[in-house]
Amino acid sequence: MAEVSTDADTDADTDAARGEAARQERALLRQISRLNRAESLIEPDDRVMVAISGGKDSWALLHLLRAYARRVPFSFSIVAVNLDQGHPGFPVEVLRSHLEREGFAYHLVRGDTHGVVKANTPAGKAYCSLCSRLRRGMLYRVATELGATKIALGHHRDDVIETFLLNLIYAGQLKAMPARLRSDSGEHVVIRPLATTAESAVASYAALRGFPVVPCDLCGSQENLRRQRMKELVASLAREDARIPANMLAALGNVKPSHLWDAALRASAGSASSAMDGPSKAGAASSSAGAGLIPLSVLHRRRETCDE
Repeated sequence: MAEVSTDADTDADTDAARGEAARQERALLRQISRLNRAESLIEPDDRVMVAISGGKDSWALLHLLRAYARRVPFSFSIVAVNLDQGHPGFPVEVLRSHLEREGFAYHLVRGDTHGVVKANTPAGKAYCSLCSRLRRGMLYRVATELGATKIALGHHRDDVIETFLLNLIYAGQLKAMPARLRSDSGEHVVIRPLATTAESAVASYAALRGFPVVPCDLCGSQENLRRQRMKELVASLAREDARIPANMLAALGNVKPSHLWDAALRASAGSASSAMDGPSKAGAASSSAGAGLIPLSVLHRRRETCDE
C-alpha cells in the first residue's frame, strides 16, 4: 500500500531544508569572514555595490553579505545593482520582485550592450570577453553615481581557477581573479567575497534558499566555450583527487618568482630578498603562507582573454 504524504511530513521537510540552509549559510559566512580578514574586502562604513545578474552566485552573495553585515562589529551598507544589457527576453521583473520582497536597496540600470557585442564579435566566437568589458565599464560608472566604495562580484573558487587556466593556456600569461582588485584608474575597488568558496557549495545554498535563478543563456552563448572546457578539466582532476581544486587555488598565493621566466618578476623578487637581512628575513620566513609574495599584477600586461 502506497504511503500518503501528510501536512506534518511536509512541514518536517520544510523545517529540515531551512535548518540545512542555515547550516550552510554559517559555513559560507565563515569562509567570507576568513577571506575578509586576510584581504580587507569590506571595511567600516563601506557602501558595497553588489552586482546582480540573476544567477545563483550573485543571489547567494547578496544574501550572504546582508547576513554578514548583521554579524560584524562595524557597519557597512549594501545596494544591489542589475545591469540589463539588452538581452532579448531578460526577465527584469523577476529580479525586481525578489529584491522588493526581500527589502534590498536596489537600482536597475538599462544599457543595450548586447547589440554592440553581437555586432563586434566574429561568427563562432564567444561573446563573453567583450560583454564583460562593457559590463565592467557600466559597473564603474554606476558605482561612481551611487557613491559605492566597493563593487562586489559573485565569482567563486571555480571561476578563479578556470580564469587562471584560460589565461595560462590561451593567453600565455599567469593571471587570475584576485579577491581584491583596484581598477587601473585607481577610482574603484572590486571585491570577490566568494573567491575561496567552491561553486558546489554556492549552488547548494542557492537551491535550498530557492532564489529565482535566471540562467546565463539569454545571449545565445555558444556551446563548448573555452571556459566550459576548463570547468570539465578541473572536474575531471577533482574526481581523481578531491584536493586538487583547493591546491590549485593555494598555488595562486604561493608564487616562487625565482622559478618563473619573467625577468622583471625575478629581478623584483631578488631585490626584495637582498633587502631582507638578519632578523627581518627570519621573521618573514616564519610568517603565514603567502605573506610577502610578489603579486601576479607585476607581470607584463598582454592581451586579455578573461575578465579580471
